[in-house]
Amino acid sequence: MRFALVDQAKKDFPVHRLCQVLGVSQSGYFAWKDRPASRRQRDDMVMLAHVRSAFALSNGTYGSPRMTRELGSVPAEGGMTP
Repeated sequence: MRFALVDQAKKDFPVHRLCQVLGVSQSGYFAWKDRPASRRQRDDMVMLAHVRSAFALSNGTYGSPRMTRELGSVPAEGGMTP
């Protein structure tokens, strides 16, 4: 979470200062930044795309029960369920 904050605020402040204030190492931040997304993160991004698509197609009218039913037909990666 701290690395994400550094990444977001780096346009306004130097990375070394952000890392110092948040108590993280610069090398840790750069290692985090260069690391590829995990399988779980990729699966979550795919599911989020499905959620946003279904919500947009419903003109923003689907609530959580209807969205759950709608997404029940989406095959979950890695055995996960929505």
